[in-house]
Amino acid sequence: MQPSRIAVAGASGLIGSALVRSLTADGHQVVRLVRRPPRGPDEVRWDPARQRIEPPGLLDCEAVVNLAGAGVADHRWTTAYKKQIRDSRVLGTVTLAEAAAALEVPPRVFLNGSAVGFYGDTGDRVVDEDAPPGSGFLPSLTVEWEEAAAPAEEAGIRTVFARTGLVVSRHGGAWQRLFPLFKTGLGGRLGSGRHYWSYIALYDEVAALRHLLAAEDLSGPVNLTAPEPLTNRQITAAMGRVLHRPAVFAAPAAAVRLVLGEMATDVLTSTRAVPRKLLESGFAFTFPDVEDALRAALR
Repeated sequence: MQPSRIAVAGASGLIGSALVRSLTADGHQVVRLVRRPPRGPDEVRWDPARQRIEPPGLLDCEAVVNLAGAGVADHRWTTAYKKQIRDSRVLGTVTLAEAAAALEVPPRVFLNGSAVGFYGDTGDRVVDEDAPPGSGFLPSLTVEWEEAAAPAEEAGIRTVFARTGLVVSRHGGAWQRLFPLFKTGLGGRLGSGRHYWSYIALYDEVAALRHLLAAEDLSGPVNLTAPEPLTNRQITAAMGRVLHRPAVFAAPAAAVRLVLGEMATDVLTSTRAVPRKLLESGFAFTFPDVEDALRAALR
């Protein structure tokens, strides 16, 4: 992409902050959407709960990237927190999609966050972007999240859904909790360890998002995962090798459910998603192997 003006919601999160650094380093003008009073000309205040964006909003933006949403793993899934997870994604997406569609000169692309949680429990079955949604809280949430972008699609804006897997990073997500456990020698598989995790290195996640912004022929859902999903048992063994620690402990599924409640579904569900559309579009992964992704995160 030529240097352009790009609006980013969720710019303070794990993925959003890394994306903003990458875009800014390449000369793009990034407009951060914030919920507090702006602290500079590169910030615009918005209130997704009330579906409002203050001027200048998305004016003159070539692209809008929506990565905003309450952390799925930040709290136990109470009824109230599940509503917060849902509202932060759905209402935020509606707000941005309607604002983009209302512009006299709309952005070229609307890139919306999503998740491989769309597919639910796939067991050993490999799924790509053509697979139907699964059942349960996360699949139904993801369906509603993507449907909220309809105003942008109906306005003729190229709309892409980045169905992201588990991002390998020390600074957020599941791995932020895993790394300290394994470093102390207390890491190991969760449950049977036979369930698949679709993971992606943070570096590749940012590169893939930039690829989606630039690839004019890509729209709809695109899986952002490494080419080969691995079982939890395989991933924990790789953690042990990379960190030179034993990975012999195991947390029984019943214990995981007791500690995490309904949220245990997110770490015990088997999702074997592959990035078919990403690979077919010519994207090349820098860290496709889980050990390389782990080492990159540690650096």
